[in-house]
Amino acid sequence: MALFATKEESIFNGATARRDFPIFTQKMNDKPLVFLDTAASAQKPKVVIDALQNALNDNYANIHRGLYQFSQKTTTQFENARGKVARFINALENEIVFTRNGTEAINLVAACWGRTRLNPGDEILITALEHHANIVPWQLIAQRTGAKLIVAPITNEGDVKAADVIALMNEKTQIVAISHMSNALGTMLPVTEIIQAAKKINAATLLDGCQAIMHESVDVMALGCDFYVFSGHKLYGPTGVGVLYGREQLLNAMPPYQGGGDMIETVSFDETTYKMAPARFEAGTPAIAEVIALGAAIDYLNAYGMNNIAAYEEGVYHYALEELNKIDGLTLYGRAENKAAILCFNLRGAHPSDVATILDKEGIAVRAGHHCCMPLMKRLGVTGTLRASIGLYNTRDDIDALVAGLGKAGKMLA
Repeated sequence: MALFATKEESIFNGATARRDFPIFTQKMNDKPLVFLDTAASAQKPKVVIDALQNALNDNYANIHRGLYQFSQKTTTQFENARGKVARFINALENEIVFTRNGTEAINLVAACWGRTRLNPGDEILITALEHHANIVPWQLIAQRTGAKLIVAPITNEGDVKAADVIALMNEKTQIVAISHMSNALGTMLPVTEIIQAAKKINAATLLDGCQAIMHESVDVMALGCDFYVFSGHKLYGPTGVGVLYGREQLLNAMPPYQGGGDMIETVSFDETTYKMAPARFEAGTPAIAEVIALGAAIDYLNAYGMNNIAAYEEGVYHYALEELNKIDGLTLYGRAENKAAILCFNLRGAHPSDVATILDKEGIAVRAGHHCCMPLMKRLGVTGTLRASIGLYNTRDDIDALVAGLGKAGKMLA
């Protein structure tokens, strides 16, 4: 089953979009840069860099506090960015909470929702391919509350079957927290079916969308999830800002994550009252310029169209899959029916770090290691892999360079 709607020709072209990214004017080790580590952090288009600089240069001031012009203008830009995020995922503005990153967003839900909802014997359901960020926070809250972490299996192909997840749901299941897309294998999970099943037992649902958000259009209303999280830096925006979407009723029923300025209604030494969401979860001065620049990243993506980007990326991904399958001695991990953008592999007899070092000398950036998925690596029977991940600026020429680099590495390490 194809992940994205295919077209005869896409109006988007990665070679053209590549010109929007200043970093591609540089070389790495005196070679043209082939950047295939977007799953870790995406490169930034000039419009995002300019937005970040302008937010600091033009009328910078703290927000929500000042009556003077610069503060009012910066507050407007900040809240306009919240609106852009909300429209990007089809949510209400007061359902968008800004955090430091996707990891903090998951920690916020685990701490604030879990603290009031989880009791001894309750179950938290995740899968075996989760990023550490969607494992460790749940372990921590389980230890505090007496709840239990339940792990749904994956197939030998790195797939997650909805039936396997649903089979583990019961009256003890309080939340199902799963990836929308695997950061290591590129597997797209059957989230709609899983969410529908969770609703039938009144379990909450959280989707880790840090990978999926940059590869397809996300509609949280259509998905029906209670929480959705992602990071700005993987969405071609700046570091230091993440997003938590939560249903309005759930957010307002949750206690604050941190205390401080701007999240309060009244403070006395006897009692403090808190604002409604999202303010109650945004204590202190936020990443003002970064949030504004995230808004610019969303404008950039909307200008090209997420469906156009997705269709283009699918073509590059399938070309890469075809070419890597031709390499003798290369093992690809993760052959799920529904996957995209990420290729996880090893060369026979070669350590991933050695291969990555040789590729670096050829100007090719890939990731080597466990990709913050140690339990998944154990399930695959390896300590680590190489990972090549595709972004909107990658082309078939990048894939050809990767294949040639792997050929060189194979000969050197044979």
